[in-house]
Formats: sequence, structure tokens, C-alpha cells
Amino acid sequence: MPSPNYQRSVPDIIGDLFSQLTVLLRKETQLARVEVSENMASLAGGIGLMVAGAVILIPALVILLQAGVAALTDAYGLATYWSALIVGGVVLIVGIIMLSIGNSRLKLKNIAPSRTIHQIQRDAEVAKEKASQDNEPRRAA
Repeated sequence: MPSPNYQRSVPDIIGDLFSQLTVLLRKETQLARVEVSENMASLAGGIGLMVAGAVILIPALVILLQAGVAALTDAYGLATYWSALIVGGVVLIVGIIMLSIGNSRLKLKNIAPSRTIHQIQRDAEVAKEKASQDNEPRRAA
């Protein structure tokens, strides 16, 4: 069974190439915009929750820390300044840990449109393969 032999002119192939490339770039740009928009909305929501939580927790934390200092002073007979130092040190460590976790979630790599970048890389590979196949001479069987 002979394979169909499509005879297309070079201008037709180049015209199709530019047409398909334009459509592909337009769709990839739309995908990137949507993905960045989703990531930014998620980031803004996360920042808003962090700020709201911090504002609500500050008064409660101050009261609880005062209660912790009083409990250490009463239970172990420590001087108030030693109790305050112990409680403050523990809270400082916890705060540093929380800040480092929050900072790691705000990295630029979490905002970048990684799915779109991966798709563009795959499209480039397919285009290269297609171009190399079109340039190979066809053999008559």
C-alpha cells in the first residue's frame, strides 16, 4: 500500500508554521496569565491571613506570656526576671521558626508559572522534532 505523498509548497509550509506558532504563543501567553493570576491570588490570601492572625494573636500572646512568667515564679520560686527570660527565650525561638517557614512560602519560585514553562519547553521539543522530520529526505520505496 503506497503512502500518500503530500506535495506542499515551501510558502504554504512557512505560512502554516507562522500561523500555528502565532496561535500557540497566544494560547501559552493566556495560560501563563491565568496561572500567575491564580498564584498571586493564593499569595495575597496567604499574606492577608498571616496579618489578620498576627493582629488577633498579639494581645492573647501577651496575656499568656505574663501568665507563664507568673506560673514559673510561683511554681519554682524563680525570680521574676529569670521567669521572664525563660519564657521570652522560648517564645523567641518559636517566633524565629515561624518566620522562617512563612518566608520560605513567599519565595518567587512559588509564583512563577511552572506548568506553562514546562508546556512551552515541551512545545519547543515537539517543534524541533517536527522540523527535523520535515527536513529529512523521503526515500521512494
